[in-house]
Amino acid sequence: MAVLAESGSNPDVDLLYDINGLAKDAPHWFDRAMEFVGEYGLLLAMVLLVLWCWWSVRRRADKDAASSVAALVWAPLAAGIAILVNVPIRGFVERPRPFVDHQGLDVLVSGKSDFSFVSDHATITMALGVGLFVANRRFGIAGIGLALLEGFCRVYMGVHYPTDVVGGFALGTAVALLLSPLAMALLTPLMKAVERSRRAGWIVRRRPAPGEQPDALVPGARQALESEERDLAA
Repeated sequence: MAVLAESGSNPDVDLLYDINGLAKDAPHWFDRAMEFVGEYGLLLAMVLLVLWCWWSVRRRADKDAASSVAALVWAPLAAGIAILVNVPIRGFVERPRPFVDHQGLDVLVSGKSDFSFVSDHATITMALGVGLFVANRRFGIAGIGLALLEGFCRVYMGVHYPTDVVGGFALGTAVALLLSPLAMALLTPLMKAVERSRRAGWIVRRRPAPGEQPDALVPGARQALESEERDLAA
């Protein structure tokens, strides 16, 4: 399929040069930091955010812990499915990397020889962010913020057009939301079964110490947490 943007008069290309141009004016150490953050750092941060959310959910040990953990399990599964969906999309569009068709870009990462549309990094991080939002609103907003930063980094690094990033955001969001009801219907009973297991129950719910009252038994505590922090999928 024809390249989506070949002319410098294209707003997509203009925005690419504007954002990537920041790398030319930045100190060398800052570019190296952006290279690490955009290639590995934000992906690692997303994983740590999912683990943090899981720790928070199981620590509360309320009656909806199984549903919350099921939503958290869905987040990385959604990211994996979105990447699989992206494989035929890339093969169909066949859009070269921006530095192939446009001169003067400051490319911070070498060795990128695959197609550009859709951005895998943007797809993964947004699918994780939206999946987190399904499980917990506060953690989800943080995850979506990290995904937006990831998209900026990919353009800053000169390896993606802005529309590659937007396409990744759309793909990750669509997979995480559209398949969420089916995923929750399958994963919630599984997590409830895990919760009842003596050996694996700790994955879903923290066992209270002898004499300790679970958080959910404090009058009004669970309702307040639900209204402020949680937005479980139906």
